Amino acid sequence: MSRIEKRFAQLKAAGRGALIPYLEAFDPDRETSLALLKAMPSNGADLIEIGVPFSDPSADGPTIQKAALRGLKAGATLSGVLEMVQSFREEEDETPIILMGYLNPIDSYGAEAFCRDASACGVDGLIIVDLPVEEADFIMPHAQRYGLDIIRLIAPNTPESRLHFLTAQASGFLYYVSVTGVTGTRTASHEELAAALPRIRAVSPLPIAIGFGIRTPAQAAIAVRTGDAAVVASSLISTLEETLLDGRATARTLPSILQQLKAISEAVHQSAKSRVDGD
Repeated sequence: MSRIEKRFAQLKAAGRGALIPYLEAFDPDRETSLALLKAMPSNGADLIEIGVPFSDPSADGPTIQKAALRGLKAGATLSGVLEMVQSFREEEDETPIILMGYLNPIDSYGAEAFCRDASACGVDGLIIVDLPVEEADFIMPHAQRYGLDIIRLIAPNTPESRLHFLTAQASGFLYYVSVTGVTGTRTASHEELAAALPRIRAVSPLPIAIGFGIRTPAQAAIAVRTGDAAVVASSLISTLEETLLDGRATARTLPSILQQLKAISEAVHQSAKSRVDGD
């Protein structure tokens, strides 16, 4: 059983959904980013999503784009991100780590070498935003060989006919992009989520994480009552950005983000697991 599968099984037995906070690697510098990563589990993270800084993102809104640029300016590379995960794993071996990024850096690294090294460093799953399912053979055999879950993105406008195709080779969990467009723009309503998720559950038994636009504890609580996990990204990065001075971390940076994370976590944990689809 993978770390991701084990964690969702534990949470299901406990009757609650998961909180998946996002951080951008090397934002605003490696030391701060690594310190934040290490502190997240004790402040409520059930799984952690790490963004791999990329210069030409297609799914990220302005907030995450700026975080990626800060990360690149601080020296982020794909190898450097893997080393961050390895440092995290020296102290923590239970919280699943998912890398979210784009195809080009993996292609440059080499798909097989990347999967081998990512697995060895303690990565559990991959979200590759611009990898078409039709081209998944590029990495799928290597991911399976090294025990990495390939997590699929499903959007509100994903046609019914494509749902089966998208979910057929997915593992770990499904990532429901709750609004069309880029990250951090608007938030889907409870009614929109309630209408969308049953059709996904009808084609896959995998847990469903809801992301894109979840900014408050209340919104995260709604997401875990409807789905199985809430992904919080732009909101945490906005807080980080507000604490910076001339682009550098200050004494306020970590405490501010962790206080916000803890508040969201408390709302998620207190939220009853009463799915609107009748499960």
